[in-house]
Formats: sequence, structure tokens, C-alpha cells
Amino acid sequence: MHCPFCNFEDTKVIDSRLAGEGRQVRRRRACVKCGERFTTFESPELVMPHVTKRDDRREPFDEAKLRHGILMALQKRPVKTEDIEAGIERIIHRLQTMGERDVESRRIGDMVMEELRRLDEVAYVRFASIYRSFQDVTAFQDEIQRLRSLPRFPEGREQMSLLPEDEDK
Repeated sequence: MHCPFCNFEDTKVIDSRLAGEGRQVRRRRACVKCGERFTTFESPELVMPHVTKRDDRREPFDEAKLRHGILMALQKRPVKTEDIEAGIERIIHRLQTMGERDVESRRIGDMVMEELRRLDEVAYVRFASIYRSFQDVTAFQDEIQRLRSLPRFPEGREQMSLLPEDEDK
């Protein structure tokens, strides 16, 4: 690390502490030549993969597109903003930690479907209708039947279920 005061290339670390809720390391440094002290912050830099579209075009990942799609599906649904943001962060984290340079848009869509199913079943079906290009009511029925067959996420959501509860249970 170069000294910001004299530009000498050798500094020593005097103190290290966690910062930014444990997402950064704060280091207090001293220049070996001039003795000036300064602080640096280190954080991991995880690169987002490029998105490969259905027509084989590649484009950089766009968090705004992800957020827009999720918010459109959740429009006028009783889901807390914090829960929406946590879902978006989970998708981004999964993409960052995949370790791949390219990811198919289909995989991102599947991740969005999974998060929407967790957040709100109605939003899930809304998103599925566009994402899977439903052509008629039968496609909606098939998707709802598929949703019924999937294991449920732990309760704790403040919403009415899209699916009626089984009376056999």
C-alpha cells in the first residue's frame, strides 16, 4: 500500500478491526518513511456475471431490471419492503457466489420465481404468467396445480393463501 502523503510504497498495519457490520476490515496504517498514519477499508469485491439471453445476446447484469420485475409482480400485494429487499439481496448474493462469468437469463428467472413463491403466492403466479408466456387459463391452472405440489415455506407471512388449505390434514 502506497502512502497517500509521500507515496512511499511500504506501510505497516498498526491495528485491524471489523467495520460495516462485519463486511469490511478497517486498517490503521503507518508509513515506514514519513511516519504519517492513515486508515484503509477492505471489502470483498464479488463480480456479477453477464446475463445470456434466450437469443444468445450477452449483457451486464442489471439490478434495476431485477428489482423492477419483482416490484411489478408484487404491486399492491401486502409484502414488507424489508422482505422484498432481502429477497433481492439473496438473488444477488447467489449470483455473486456462483463463480460463473455468464449465467442464463432463465436461471435468474427461476431464482426470482423461487423468491416470489417465498414472498407471495399471487405475485409468484403473476410473474410466472409473463415469464412462462401463459397463453390461456389452462396454463394458469397448471401453474397453480404445480404450486400446490411444491413444499410450503415456513409460515409467518401476513397474507392469505392463494391455495385453499387441505381439509384432510
